[in-house]
Amino acid sequence: MKIKTKAASYDYVMTLKKPAHKRPKRPSILFRTLIRLLSIPELMSTKFEFTKERMDEAGEGPYLILMNHSAFIDLKIAFKIFYPMPFCTVCTSDGFVGKRWLMRQIGCIPTNKFVTDLTLITDMLHTVNKLNTSILMYPEASYSFDGCATPLPRGLGKLLKRMNVPVLTVMTEGAFLHDPLYNCLKKRKTKVTARLTCLLTREEIKNKSVEEIDSILDAAFSFDNFARQYETGTEIKEPFRAEGLERILYKCAACHSEGTMRGEGTHITCGHCGKIYEFDTLGRLKALSGETEFEHIPDWYRWERECVANELINGEYLLDTAVDIGIMTDYKKIYMVGEGRLIHNADGFTLTGCDGKLSYSHPPLSSYGLYADYYWYEIGDVICIGNKERLYYCFPKSKSIVAKARLAAEELYRLKKQETVKK
Repeated sequence: MKIKTKAASYDYVMTLKKPAHKRPKRPSILFRTLIRLLSIPELMSTKFEFTKERMDEAGEGPYLILMNHSAFIDLKIAFKIFYPMPFCTVCTSDGFVGKRWLMRQIGCIPTNKFVTDLTLITDMLHTVNKLNTSILMYPEASYSFDGCATPLPRGLGKLLKRMNVPVLTVMTEGAFLHDPLYNCLKKRKTKVTARLTCLLTREEIKNKSVEEIDSILDAAFSFDNFARQYETGTEIKEPFRAEGLERILYKCAACHSEGTMRGEGTHITCGHCGKIYEFDTLGRLKALSGETEFEHIPDWYRWERECVANELINGEYLLDTAVDIGIMTDYKKIYMVGEGRLIHNADGFTLTGCDGKLSYSHPPLSSYGLYADYYWYEIGDVICIGNKERLYYCFPKSKSIVAKARLAAEELYRLKKQETVKK
């Protein structure tokens, strides 16, 4: 999927007004049917099936449907499971660019990722209370990088209590393996399944504390796709399965150099020390010579997180890279305003550019996570920062830094929160 872009001056973009807010619309049966029909080919190719648990306890809708986020097939899965039941979908605001009318017709509710958005809460309450329509939401807000769950926002239980509707979960298996984000949207042959569960009834939400509900959500969104692949003996035989793997494994486990890893074919190689790892059909890594530091990709990724955390604690962390800058102000285009510089350190993000006209700072506690993506709308890897007024899409000229930036943002938020609590 691509997105509309336009080269424009920074001065021009600053004159553009933010689009007026519109309440969500109940999706029409015409568009629900169309999406359902368009979903059939890919679901058939993955031999999709799903099971149900506790659905006899769910009661009448509308529902809040929480789904893990692995790949674009997720939405197709949702329409397979719930059709013809109408539901609105909370989606990233850039999904409206160039197709606002269509997105409203299919019931999408836009929000800026990892930006405090009180309007979203009122829109969700309007959807369930006034439109009597269920809502599909991806609480992780971003695709999984390493096949494991990404952090959920704290206090999500407060929203569930305010909405006062049954909560369903849709947890997929095989969707990540079918179309992992790091693999440049190259789809692989594997079976995809899902489990539909009534996670919380109205009565259970009423009787549980916010902390208890958050704990239940954390447990529900605890998974490891690579571990599951190995346990079930699911083979991925495509010869390109290691391509793009350096997007996750950006730091060599042997020599600790960064930005030197290259995933090609079925191997990932360090360009600094020359160490080569084979990525086998069961999702495991094996060094062709010497020690295999990490067989399991999430273990390697977890080690990178620990390294980033130590850099932050020791005052050593710094990201400083040239970027191409896109800005979203309205829903017509992503306006490419030129080049700039993105710096990330213990003080958060700072973006400058456009001949000194652009200067934006994003403090560490602005958000618990970072909107970072691979091969974003087929343009390139991106780091997005901003606020409710506008978003800045930064396309780094340096390779393999997006994952580290995301880890650093998450760890920096955690450390700053700990400091706040101690005070």
